[in-house]
Amino acid sequence: MYMNKFAILLSGFLCLAGAVSGQSLEQTTEQRLKDFFTSYETSYARIGKCKLERFEVEHEKKVLRVYANPAFGYQPFTEENVSAIYRLLKQSLPGPVNYYTLQVYADGKLIEDLVPNAYRKKQDKTRLYGKLEAKGNPWVTNVSRPYEISRGLEGRHIALWQSHGKVYRNERNEWRWQRPRLFCTTEDLFTQSFVVPYLIPMLENAGAVVFTPRERDWQRYEVIVDNNTCTKGSHYLEVEDKKYRWQDTDKPGFAQKYQQYPDNYNPFTDGTARFIPTQGQPEKAFAEWIPDIPEKGKYAVYVSYQTLPESVSDAKYLVFHNGGVTEFKVNQQMGGGTWVYLGTFEFDKGRNDYGMVVLSNESSQKGVVCADAVRFGGGMGNIVRGGQVSGVPRYLEGARYWAQWAGMPYPVYSKSEGKNDYTDDINARSLTVNYLSGGSVYNPTEEGLKVPFEMTLGLHSDAGFKTDDELVGSLGIYTTDFNDGKLNSGVSRYASRDLTDMVLTGLQRDISSRFGVQWARRSMWNRNYSETRLPAVPSMILELLSHQNFADMKWGHNPDFKFTVGRSVYKSVLKFLSTMHGTDYVVQPLPVNHFAIREGKKKNTFTLNWNPVEDVMEPTAKPQGYIVYTRVGYGGFDNGVYVRKPEYTVKVEPGLTYSFKVTAVNRGGESFPSEILSAYKAKRSKGTLLIVNGFDATSGPAEVNSALLQGFDLKADPGIPDGQTPAYCGYQQGFNRDKAGLETGDGLGVSDDVLEGRLIAGNTRDYVFVHGKAIQRAGRYSFVSCSDETLESGSTDLTHYDMVDLICGADAKTFSASMREALAGYCRQGGRLLVSGSKWGENLQKDDFGKNVLKCTYGGRFSNLSSAPVKGAGTSFRIQGGANESIYAVPSMECVMPVEGAYSAFAYTNGNYGSGTVYRGEDYRTFVLGFPLECVENADVRTYLMQTIVQTLLSKKRR
Repeated sequence: MYMNKFAILLSGFLCLAGAVSGQSLEQTTEQRLKDFFTSYETSYARIGKCKLERFEVEHEKKVLRVYANPAFGYQPFTEENVSAIYRLLKQSLPGPVNYYTLQVYADGKLIEDLVPNAYRKKQDKTRLYGKLEAKGNPWVTNVSRPYEISRGLEGRHIALWQSHGKVYRNERNEWRWQRPRLFCTTEDLFTQSFVVPYLIPMLENAGAVVFTPRERDWQRYEVIVDNNTCTKGSHYLEVEDKKYRWQDTDKPGFAQKYQQYPDNYNPFTDGTARFIPTQGQPEKAFAEWIPDIPEKGKYAVYVSYQTLPESVSDAKYLVFHNGGVTEFKVNQQMGGGTWVYLGTFEFDKGRNDYGMVVLSNESSQKGVVCADAVRFGGGMGNIVRGGQVSGVPRYLEGARYWAQWAGMPYPVYSKSEGKNDYTDDINARSLTVNYLSGGSVYNPTEEGLKVPFEMTLGLHSDAGFKTDDELVGSLGIYTTDFNDGKLNSGVSRYASRDLTDMVLTGLQRDISSRFGVQWARRSMWNRNYSETRLPAVPSMILELLSHQNFADMKWGHNPDFKFTVGRSVYKSVLKFLSTMHGTDYVVQPLPVNHFAIREGKKKNTFTLNWNPVEDVMEPTAKPQGYIVYTRVGYGGFDNGVYVRKPEYTVKVEPGLTYSFKVTAVNRGGESFPSEILSAYKAKRSKGTLLIVNGFDATSGPAEVNSALLQGFDLKADPGIPDGQTPAYCGYQQGFNRDKAGLETGDGLGVSDDVLEGRLIAGNTRDYVFVHGKAIQRAGRYSFVSCSDETLESGSTDLTHYDMVDLICGADAKTFSASMREALAGYCRQGGRLLVSGSKWGENLQKDDFGKNVLKCTYGGRFSNLSSAPVKGAGTSFRIQGGANESIYAVPSMECVMPVEGAYSAFAYTNGNYGSGTVYRGEDYRTFVLGFPLECVENADVRTYLMQTIVQTLLSKKRR
């Protein structure tokens, strides 16, 4: 397409070739150049109107220099299109100028020099790190990780942030979001749903140490254990060994003296820190931080210490959590006096010996280790501004307040000295990274904590709106006109343009390929923005899409789109830093599929199988092995076991439920995990049941899109987030398409605030465990499980199982043709089948599958927005129809009606719609529910229902 446009341009220019006579050579040259740039278009990006700024001709040297306007430099340049530009320009110029050496300038450089180093044969060494490398251990290393990364981001330190957060507006004397509430979200919330659950883990899975100047943990609770002060019920303990004794350092440490903190107050100066000499023997002397956890759940673990002259780079931390013990090595020679993130773990409620952090004085180096505070959970905002705190969890606040809580100096988080929190927050993101990296090889000119950050990226979504239903798309911003065009390491600031170009190129390619849409790529702006001017290292702002534009937000609310964006940006960062250092790279694999658990050949064993997934976009993303993670009962997942082949046999103890998830690994890192499957071996088992997970769907909220109205109706259907999401601010109020662009009153997209600070539940991919525990409690039956793909492919033989429990959840695509065929075959051979879920009822009408096999017909879908009771089997219960924090919403259920030989089992009391049928034939039996069984939140009721179902399907008929 690009070359076709050039050909059209060329034909127009050649028609002018005979018009040179009668005009001066320079006048003709100028006119030809103006015509070229005025007519210039590119399918690569939307760059605006191009123009000729000026040109210079040196006839003696036979050189023509052409200077284009900034818009011409907004486009991506490749060696191919640069050659095409030069060729077509030369052909359009009058003789003898068309034989001169032509030089085209844009964005302050020759356009051939604007081709990113990653896409060039001859690289520009002025914007490469080359041999510039951070020496020694990374800031944090997970020693328990059961695989090695050698071609990923190991040892790389990356800073990124999820745009804005809530700030105190001094002029209004109130806390406010920095962006308006539109289309059920605000940018301050929305970008979190990309950065935290996708981009950060992908970078970490590649081996990077990732820092964000905003709180990353969505946990509302916070427990602090310290040698000076502890959250009530928590405990700090020191154990010494002979001459190895704990002592106070000569530097201050953390202490939480107050529940709320005024401006310019540093909690890292209120306490003391402790140190002890190291020794080579394990667990001789140590410090313990034992938290009193308020509620069972996942908590981020942060440690703090002081960097001392004799600090070692391999301080050994052990995190005891529900899944076992995870070991970290922390380089205490950097990053002292702030919170240092280790990881996020599952902890039980209360104070337990298996829930704590331990710092040992064991080290391979002679020196000291330092102990200060440990923080569990993100917590609530506690910085007072204008006499009040924000009232929201810390992860929703701006970077300014996190930086104060993390011990940053006042000039770092408040350049305005408390007069303007809005500008302070914007600056604090970059200045925090600079302070942390000061004194490192990448920021040697500033004083700081020596953490070797190599780049920064801020993800935003403020890209304007359109009224024609077209995409606004992605914009990139960088800054070169600062500090004499150099970064603090001496590298050219045009490295930031390389990063920006690579990220935008990757997004356009990956989104377009994945979704079959031509993703809109906008300009690359070389502008004076704080977030790209202030960082000491290569940096960019990614305006991913427009939260003001409905066409963009249709994608932005889609969980699959979020995953694709996260993977694309991760890959571009990987390729950029590999280019900066001249190293090879390998892309981490995609998640595995076709996961199944079967009974093993040996007694009390289970065998796991799965398939790798090819990434057609990335030839290096091939698995070389796999990690199998195990959870026992209600505990947490362990550190995993490495296996070379896509299968694993595990020995189990009867009476315990085991759950597994699998990742694929290679030299570039680790994929995201598979769905979670579970298995259980009953003592004196009466038989084995199979649970089929047919619920792997995620989705955005219900869309409204007509000639007059546009937007998202969360009340009709909030969608199915991936796990959970913080992205929603509330319900959309303004749907009038004519009001696009207005951010107040009845403007298009304007939304309320009733969901702010709530984590809306979605698909945890862990519902096999929920069904399995109900089966376990229902009687002496064992169970195994599999993904629905294994039924569709025929790799799972249903005839081996006494009963099949098919989880449809809220997946409308469960009953594919191959799935219906497999279930029909099972029933023909005397099977016992349980089907439950919503949104799948229309599939009953295909091939008369419902009537002939399930023995029920589809009566339509009815609303569950009132969450009225469902009655049947001698009990009643409610299923949540609206967005909530505990279980994914079921806004509608399926009306299923029995055919001859079957009978109704459940009814929805609001309208008395049938929502369950039973067929007990001589040949086979079915139990069909028009609601998801896992959404019955009361575990006792759920167990009772499963007992009834199992008894109905498996008991012998009376004669």
